[in-house]
Order: sequence, then C-alpha cells, then structure tokens
Amino acid sequence: MQILFFALRNFNRARTRTWITVGAMAFACAIMIFYASLLEGWLAGMEKNAVGMDLGEFQIHARGFRADPDLYKRIGGEENVLAQLGRQGFVAAPRLYASGLAAAGNASSGIELRGVDLAREPLVTALNAHVWRGQWLAQEDQAGVVVGRKLARILGLGVGDEVVVVAQAADGSTANELFRVRGILKSVAEGVDRSGFLMPSATFRRMMIVPHGVHQIVVKRQIPAEDLNRATTRLARLLPNHEVRNWRQLQPVLARLFEMSDISLVIMLLITYAAVGILTLNALLMSVFERIPEFGVMKALGFSPWGLFAMIVAESMFQVTVAAFLALAVGLPLSLYFSSHPIDFSGFVQSSSTIAGVALDAKWYCVVTMNSVVLPILFLYLVAGLAILYPALKAAMLKPLAAIHHR
Repeated sequence: MQILFFALRNFNRARTRTWITVGAMAFACAIMIFYASLLEGWLAGMEKNAVGMDLGEFQIHARGFRADPDLYKRIGGEENVLAQLGRQGFVAAPRLYASGLAAAGNASSGIELRGVDLAREPLVTALNAHVWRGQWLAQEDQAGVVVGRKLARILGLGVGDEVVVVAQAADGSTANELFRVRGILKSVAEGVDRSGFLMPSATFRRMMIVPHGVHQIVVKRQIPAEDLNRATTRLARLLPNHEVRNWRQLQPVLARLFEMSDISLVIMLLITYAAVGILTLNALLMSVFERIPEFGVMKALGFSPWGLFAMIVAESMFQVTVAAFLALAVGLPLSLYFSSHPIDFSGFVQSSSTIAGVALDAKWYCVVTMNSVVLPILFLYLVAGLAILYPALKAAMLKPLAAIHHR
C-alpha cells in the first residue's frame, strides 16, 4: 500500500511532462485500435468477396476435374448428393462449366461458360446481387446471359447487345448459339471478370448436350460457427468418392494473406509503439535523475531497492492505465462510427482492382473485435513495461550516500 501511495503521489508531480507522455501513449493506442479495426474490416470484406461472390465456402468436384477441367468429368446423381448435403446441415448449388469462344462485332475472346441453377445459386453466393448494369439471369429468358465486366469491355458489349458463342458439345458436335447480354457483373474475381459467361443451367444443358451430371457443387454451412476444417473433414467423409476443398485450399494465396494479417498488425504495433517507448523512457529517466537525492534519502531511511523499483514501475503503470482508458474513449467510438459509415477509397482504388484474384472493395468498413481492441492495449503495456526497466533498475541500484550528495 505504501508503494501505491508514493506512486499515486508522484503521478502528478511533473504535470506537464506526465500528461504529455500520457497523451502521446493514448493517441498512439487510439490510432492503433482504429487501424486494427479497419484491418479486420478489410479482411472481412475480402473474405466476403471471395467466398460470397464466387468460390463459396466449399467446392465439390469429380476426381481429377480441378487438375484437368473436362466437360466429361461430372458428378453423377447430383440430386442425391444435394439431398445428402441438406440432411447434414449444408446448403448447396450445382454448376456446369465449359470452354468456348465468344464474338461480337470484330472482337472475340475465350470464355468460360457457366450454367447456373437460378433457384439454388442465391442460397450460397450473392452473385445475383452483384450486377453492375442490367439484370440477373431469369428462367423465362433462356437467351439472356450475364457476362464479366472485363469481358464486356474486351468484346465491346453493353446491355441488350448480341453475342455469338461457339463451343464443342459433349457429343462432339459444334455448339453455336446467339445470346443477348442481359447483365454485366461488377468486379468479382479475376477469372469471372475476364471470361465469365453465365447462363441458366437449362440453356447450358441444351446447348452443350449435357443432360445429366454437374461439374461443381458449391456448398455453404448453415451453422457459420462450425470450424472450417472440421466441416471440410465432415464433407470429405460424407462424399469419399469426390474431391472436397474449402475456400482456403482453393485460394491458398488469399488464405496466406489472411494468416499474415496478424503478423502485419504486430509489426505495425511495434513500429508505432517504438516511438512511444522512447518517449516513455526519456520521461522516466528525467524523472529519476531529478529525484536521485530523494531516492537516496528514502533508501537511507530503510526503503528497499525492490520497493523503489516497484514504485517506479507502479508510477509508470498508472500513466499507461490512464492512457489506455483515454485511448478506449477515443478509438472505440471512432471505430464503431466507421463500422456503419465506410471510408470511400473509390478515388484511389480502381473498380477493377484485385488482390490474389479477388475484387478489392473501394469502401472499407471497420469491424470491432476483441482482438482489435485488446491487442493494441496489451502492446502498449508491454512496450511501456520494457521502457521502464532501465530507469527503475537505475533507481533501485543507487548508493544512498552518493545519491544524497548527487548534484
């Protein structure tokens, strides 16, 4: 109790220096709470774009399809597979794929034909809500297609324009058909943007002569809290004759980027708090040197070196604690405000910008998590604690007589 009493008394001893130190720590911590929340929001947006727009949480293929996409490598008995998935608590949507050539006017480009189940696709992705111009696919419009944004630019297509498609059907014949552009997608992913050519699955089956089977089943958890790896294992056991991959396995570069985000946050905290640590060290050294004669008298009266060390540490910890509360009072409301009012970087980020093949959202939201609030505060205590060690040890090792006569 005596140590705490002395520490509290000394807290406001040099008010200007103390509050400058506290203010600097509070400012740095508040900025890092905001930065960490913004980083969490950016990662959440990237995952949403990757998983919610194209990949889905899991994908199921016939064995060998991913290594060598082939029109004939299909999942048979898809309705039975979909029913099995439904009973195990998953939502799923089948897709059909083929390669072809699209031409409009004097321009042509290779495309990836995708047959979409219009009833099930919206249950696993939000691709239908990501139309930039025009409208999403409709069952009653079998000649209407939706194309990727870059593909539309390459072919010079607009909503309502006609485009010719040529491909090789499953029976070896030439499939060619005239379509009308019903909609153009916003930037989703590099592959979809550059070559995506989406049509109703019924149109795909008729054109490519694929009456049965699907090439891919996209799956989503009905219970998001379930661990991704555990759910992947459960799916693999349910469908042992098929290839099951989660989105992290399908996009290892993006998954690695997410894994490194915590490391990048720690590095940013260390860089920012290095300046705070130097300021704290300087302030405490000044405080110790000013009070050397006082410390000498205290030690002469029986104050132990350990007690003197603890007093200096407690005094500094009071400063850090006040700074942490001030940082929370500023950083937390700021982050919560930007969680509903995004920062718009559309003036700096192109609408077609991608990272690891995933569209980069120009509007960044903050997402306040326990990690984004607690980690900056913990690092503030850690860095301040390291900065305290030298001044506190110097005070503890003073010789009473030499300290009393110190000038």
